[in-house]
Amino acid sequence: MGATATLSATGLAVEPGSETTCTVVVRNTGELVDQFAVDVVGDAAGWAVAEPGSVNLVPQASAEVVVRFAPPRRADVPAGPVPFGVRVTSREDPYGSVVEEGEVEVGPFTDLSAELVPTRVEAGRRARFELAVDNVGNHPVGVRFTPGDPDGELDFALDRPEVVLAPGTAAFVRLVVKPRDTFLRGQPQSRPFRVEVVPDAGTPLVADGMFVQRQLLPKWLLPVLLALVALAALLGALWFTVLQPAVKSAARDAATEQAGDVKAAVQRAEDSAGQAKTDSQQAKGNSEAAMQAVGLDPGAAPGTPPTVVRPVAGPAGDPTDFRVAADAAATTNPDLFTDFVFTPADDKKSVNVSDIVLQNPRGDSGTARVLRDSNGTRSIILEVNLANFRDLDRHYVQPLRFKPGEKVVFAVSCQNPAEKGNCKPAVSFSGRVE
Repeated sequence: MGATATLSATGLAVEPGSETTCTVVVRNTGELVDQFAVDVVGDAAGWAVAEPGSVNLVPQASAEVVVRFAPPRRADVPAGPVPFGVRVTSREDPYGSVVEEGEVEVGPFTDLSAELVPTRVEAGRRARFELAVDNVGNHPVGVRFTPGDPDGELDFALDRPEVVLAPGTAAFVRLVVKPRDTFLRGQPQSRPFRVEVVPDAGTPLVADGMFVQRQLLPKWLLPVLLALVALAALLGALWFTVLQPAVKSAARDAATEQAGDVKAAVQRAEDSAGQAKTDSQQAKGNSEAAMQAVGLDPGAAPGTPPTVVRPVAGPAGDPTDFRVAADAAATTNPDLFTDFVFTPADDKKSVNVSDIVLQNPRGDSGTARVLRDSNGTRSIILEVNLANFRDLDRHYVQPLRFKPGEKVVFAVSCQNPAEKGNCKPAVSFSGRVE
């Protein structure tokens, strides 16, 4: 018992938001009446359907099933070839089931939006905006930014003039707007401007903004200055008419009263000074006698012990960094690795690695290992799945130490499909040589 399946076409093309179809002919090659379930597997399974989903066939009979592909117009359905399989499953003989494979080419579409946040800023010397650009298309798009104003009265500064947006991502670019001329006083002046967003494919966009230029002097400054002048004049009048005569009279009374107290205090101070002089001479004699009793010279100046400052030890060795790039052929054996070896230039020094950065910019599939080779004996330091990352950073508080003569090996098992080609990941190391 079993089944055969034949696709009418193995290479299809479809635009996001529309659909395309092909047919699969299912034949019952068994000896019993059987039911066959038909479905789509692979990356296209989320937006493909077989109609009808199952057929009942007598022996040696066949039937056609229509397979519809309708990719949605979303960023999570990337442009390019998408492999799929049409699976025919026998109810009576599951081991006789078959899968026919094909590929559907999803067309690209560009969908960008751009806006300034906020759209209006009021300031005297400069205004800060943020340009938000969203790519909701299904392929990467590079965009350039060109700000300008119709009257040429503003200067613009972007933190970056262009960006590349992956599907389903957004970029935020800071923009500083400055007026070429300023004014101390006057009414606010509105100065419109726009930022043209030019993609490398598709229609340019425009984000409009408004810079409202204010006077440099705060509006509250002049009323406050006038109030301060009036207050100073009032205080001056009060001083000369009321406060100054009262202060002089109180000062004379207080001076007369305190003069007698000062005279009595002076007399008491003179009496105390004589007694203090006598006590001081006696204390000096007692101190010199005590120093002589322990063998010290009373006339010698006391010494000051030196303070030793020890330098703070810095990190040992000279900084170093190196990079190992791979170009590994695709293989169906996940246990087959291609080695890329780095040998330190100075075989008499050790290399202490504190940072490892793995790079997979092409999104290759497979396994990568970082190994230590000590006279032919290898040990795995790090093993990662290439499909899980694009950039991966590892920092070691206790550096990895490669002794003199040891080698750094970057081993790659490339599991790319044949049409994608070789795997080309890379790994960068940084640390110190000592």
